[in-house]
Amino acid sequence: MKKVALQDLGLMRYKEAWDYQESLFKAIIDQKIANRKLEDSSLEKLPQSHLLFCEHPHVYTLGKSGAQDNLLLTEERLKAQNIDYFPINRGGDITYHGPGQIVMYPLFDLDQFFTDIHKYLRTLEEAVILTLKEYGIESGRIKEYTGVWLDIDDPIKARKICAMGVKCSRWVTMHGIAFNINTDLNYFKNIVPCGIEDKGVTSLQQELGKEVDIEEVKSKLLQHMQSLFQFSLV
Repeated sequence: MKKVALQDLGLMRYKEAWDYQESLFKAIIDQKIANRKLEDSSLEKLPQSHLLFCEHPHVYTLGKSGAQDNLLLTEERLKAQNIDYFPINRGGDITYHGPGQIVMYPLFDLDQFFTDIHKYLRTLEEAVILTLKEYGIESGRIKEYTGVWLDIDDPIKARKICAMGVKCSRWVTMHGIAFNINTDLNYFKNIVPCGIEDKGVTSLQQELGKEVDIEEVKSKLLQHMQSLFQFSLV
């Protein structure tokens, strides 16, 4: 079975977590390159995949395909409200991270899993869908958008509970998902979330009408990740 190193980084500023991701990402790729240079394949060392959990202080991040106009605050107002902002190297548009949100970053060597980025994205979504089901919430996908949505059959009521954006190079992934648990949804009013103007956002707390134990949700999400991707923890 595949081995994945699990770390819960707690509350960590976005830039610090991004730099840490980059270092792990580079180590995986460097090991893959080193393996390919070996004449004796028996000497190959399997690259170590990682799964990171964290929360971030208030931050907006803009993906490669995003539009700067989807950030509705000026630089001065960002500073006044103590909100960080970063254009970054993942796919997708603009999103928000903040306290009360589960951020999960899988740094997986997909050569050890499956080399299919669409299957990878759908499997991440499935882990969230199965987690929500444990709380009695039915969720699903909207064909033209990534992430996990509620009321997917009603264009007016449809709302996103989990955003997603990844980078994949040499079949190594980074970035991941942002799952709204006890998130202050007011911060989404400062952006056009994921560049989608006619859809709302929600959280598990909002849907259940009560604050949720975020560690419990994280544990359930991890179990579904392990089951779907078939890995054990180191």
